[in-house]
Amino acid sequence: MKKTLNTSRDLRGFSLAELLAALTIAAMVLVAMLGIYGRAERSAAAITRNLDSSRPPFEVLQRIAEDLDGIIAAGKDTKITVENKFEKGYPTARLEILKTIYDSKNKPRTFEKIVWQTSYDYESQAGGLVLYRSHSGIEVEDKLLDEQKEIWEKELFVPICTGVTFFKIQVPVSGKLQDRWTSSSLPRAVVVTISFAKPFETLEGILDVPDSGKITRTIAIDRARKIRFIFVKKRR
Repeated sequence: MKKTLNTSRDLRGFSLAELLAALTIAAMVLVAMLGIYGRAERSAAAITRNLDSSRPPFEVLQRIAEDLDGIIAAGKDTKITVENKFEKGYPTARLEILKTIYDSKNKPRTFEKIVWQTSYDYESQAGGLVLYRSHSGIEVEDKLLDEQKEIWEKELFVPICTGVTFFKIQVPVSGKLQDRWTSSSLPRAVVVTISFAKPFETLEGILDVPDSGKITRTIAIDRARKIRFIFVKKRR
């Protein structure tokens, strides 16, 4: 005689209301998590953008300072030329550092010439300026033939960076900044200002950037000048 076991049980499932409540709570948790992740990602991106946007200006200013320190010497054979103008509304500038020597025939030759200048970026749809650097002249350790030296002495402008929106080089004279310097004597300092910030149009129809977006560095030229000082009696 076979016994039949009744294994069926009264299994109770989730009701529709409970399922909808669980899905709603899960969706709310997911939305909150995505919101937190999105804010963290935007904050990280903003920090990265700030770091990336601040690094190029300081690198450019440091390189210009190194060029000035490397070529400048107190003497009549070194000359600095500064020019500023507007191109397509953008403030642009040109800095030329020229060192001249005399050969055996007492003829002047360009020993070293460095040029920093900006030009309008015609290839970019957003506009802006391209910063170029040129380094030419006769190197002392150059062992090439004279015919080959003539090729190397030609100016070759190398693009350093794009997206520049403000570039100005000035010379302080009697407490005022001059936009032009063509004197044969060396200036006491050079003030370089650069920016990658978004420009705005002024009432004069030229482009400018907020002062908070400008990075300026004053570079001393003749660091070997005499420093005025007096002896002070030591206090006991």
